[in-house]
Amino acid sequence: MKDNREAVFISTGSAGALAQSGSLSWGVSLALLFISAALMVADLALIFLWAPTEQVMGVVQRIFYFHVPEAWVGFLAFGVVFVGSLLFLITGKRRWDVLGHSAAEIGVLFTTLMLVTGATWAKPVWGVWWTWDPRLTTSLILWLIYVGYLMLRAYAPTPTRAARYSAVMGIVGFIDVPIVYFSVVWWRNIHPELLIGPASAPDSLDSRMLVTLMFSLLTFTVLFVYLLWERMSLRNAEDALRAVRQGE
Repeated sequence: MKDNREAVFISTGSAGALAQSGSLSWGVSLALLFISAALMVADLALIFLWAPTEQVMGVVQRIFYFHVPEAWVGFLAFGVVFVGSLLFLITGKRRWDVLGHSAAEIGVLFTTLMLVTGATWAKPVWGVWWTWDPRLTTSLILWLIYVGYLMLRAYAPTPTRAARYSAVMGIVGFIDVPIVYFSVVWWRNIHPELLIGPASAPDSLDSRMLVTLMFSLLTFTVLFVYLLWERMSLRNAEDALRAVRQGE
């Protein structure tokens, strides 16, 4: 028979989980879906029909409008993991663990896409798919850290240990996020200068390119919020179902 403490951990907040998967959750999900879809259509129009073609790199430069937002969403997701993990260790409340776990999955997804689009962009511009540039190397390390986070969640002996161990890893792993961001400032490399954030130089972009980039960042941020809401709702429903089965 399973330890009752595990059942208590899993079922914490389960009574509200079914309510969250009801009409209110469905309405929020539907609204976020339609907003994300509308923004994505508008973003694609800006990228392929309105933004000018870069004079040196040509059409391949348009990957930039996907690559940078994907990196941003990865950073944002891991920031949410950091906050959720910290609050879980402080309060022990299941909802913060759900938040961190869900954000980590989305962060790994977008960081994977960031690495793939970066390699696709690098091949025609740099002549290689991959080079051990500081930005690329630290980004790969970041990806490996959070893949390790998900593996720890999957293979820990109990749910409580998985939550605690991964929370620690989520907090420590976030240290690499500012390292990735400032790597182009701290070390000489072939990566372009920063275009968003505290160390950015956005004036180097054409005004239409900058508008398109900002809109892409907004679009991908809303998409992240939608995916996070959906994943948390699904995980809450799974917890509620598991609690019901354990109570039988």
